[in-house]
Amino acid sequence: MPPHRTEHHRARRTTPGALALVTVCALLATAATPATATPERPATADAHCAGLARLDVPGAARRQADCLDELTTAGTVASGHTDPADYAGLTPRDLPTPTGVPGIQIDGYFPDTSATNTNHGWRHDSQFVIRLPDHWNGGLVVAGTPGIREQYANDRAISDWVLDRGYAYAATDKGNTGPAFFRDGRRPGDAIAEWNTRLTQLTRAARAVVTQRYRRPPARTLVTGLSNGGYLVRWQLEHHPELYDGGVDWEGTLWRSAGPNPLTSLPVALRHYPAYAAGGPGSAEAAAALHRAGFPAGSEFLWPYHHQVYWDLTQRIYREEVDPGYDGDIEAGTPYCAPGTPACDADYDYASRPAAVHRAVGRIALTGRIGKPLITLQGTLDVLLPISQDSDVYARMVHEAGRGALLRYYRIEDGTHTDSLADAFPGRLRPMVPCHRSAFTALERWIGAGEPPPAGHTVPRPPGADPATLLTHCPLG
Repeated sequence: MPPHRTEHHRARRTTPGALALVTVCALLATAATPATATPERPATADAHCAGLARLDVPGAARRQADCLDELTTAGTVASGHTDPADYAGLTPRDLPTPTGVPGIQIDGYFPDTSATNTNHGWRHDSQFVIRLPDHWNGGLVVAGTPGIREQYANDRAISDWVLDRGYAYAATDKGNTGPAFFRDGRRPGDAIAEWNTRLTQLTRAARAVVTQRYRRPPARTLVTGLSNGGYLVRWQLEHHPELYDGGVDWEGTLWRSAGPNPLTSLPVALRHYPAYAAGGPGSAEAAAALHRAGFPAGSEFLWPYHHQVYWDLTQRIYREEVDPGYDGDIEAGTPYCAPGTPACDADYDYASRPAAVHRAVGRIALTGRIGKPLITLQGTLDVLLPISQDSDVYARMVHEAGRGALLRYYRIEDGTHTDSLADAFPGRLRPMVPCHRSAFTALERWIGAGEPPPAGHTVPRPPGADPATLLTHCPLG
């Protein structure tokens, strides 16, 4: 938490309890050479880390470039070039880690006025990481992080795998991090709006760095991410399709000024879950209310965990970002307040809030007007962003905008929002990471070979599949 705020930050109030869950929150994102080609060594006299001294990140206020024998987490954990706490809980425990990817890593930051990110002792936001493998396939993958995490959050789920396939990789912390991210910016909605600006900024800079390193621009630039990172994929393909050849949206957050959005479903969960958990005559009615709000029947076994870890904190901090006036002088509400108490987030009614709140959400809202191929996937048992209130709606938006030919949407049976829960509930959930990888390779074929992916549908969970198979296989068609 920064020691002070500058004139670029909204005036905020103090709170006795809003920021007490930092630990919990840490658990809480065309052309000549095809990007699927066999990785090749750059045509230089010394291929390993060649050209390191000439690399510059346009617009960066600070950058540090290091030559590494291993760019994946098999090496970066020991060398200090990643932060395991940043990706904790996002992937299954037994997800294999590839090895044998030497190259250059650049860490740094762009100019910014907020200081929530303490990586490297810099206490500076808008940090980024760029990884340049010696054996390059001609492509670049850019990602924003999930939740309110920092730039290494995708290292296990995305970076390791795409580096092993020969891609250059870049990721950003989105310009603000942590449970007080809403303090950044002058107006409600500014902090989330910055996420989009920072990913655009990084994409442009990373394309330039790739060109410096390999002496030719990337043949293909792909954007991908999960949760809030998936939201960024959608927004980038709507607003800056010229920067990308396509994207994979993994359970992206849906923001719409008219709803649905997270602030229309989460209060229902907070309001009715306690009665459901208490049992008794009101339990069935409470369960029915959660089902109507989008939390699917069959997902009840996930509700206790999400009530304890996600629902309350997520509602309060994102509501504070777009509607700080709801709770008066309290910052980010009162944790686990009882319905009926003053300014309780369990009673929050987005539809009845002032027009200014809806305008704040409108500044970060999605339209469905994508300009490049997009593959969206989400689990049917997602109970943080219920699928009927999120990707089902976004897919309809894309079709209503006349862009349906650019979209493939796959509903992953028994997938949920956080892959580590597949370890906690063996036999009841399937991990999403292999489905993301299937979607990514399908996007490669779609763009590179003109081979359209299968039509969108619900991808069934194979009956009787063992955990090892579910961890490595997720055929889309």
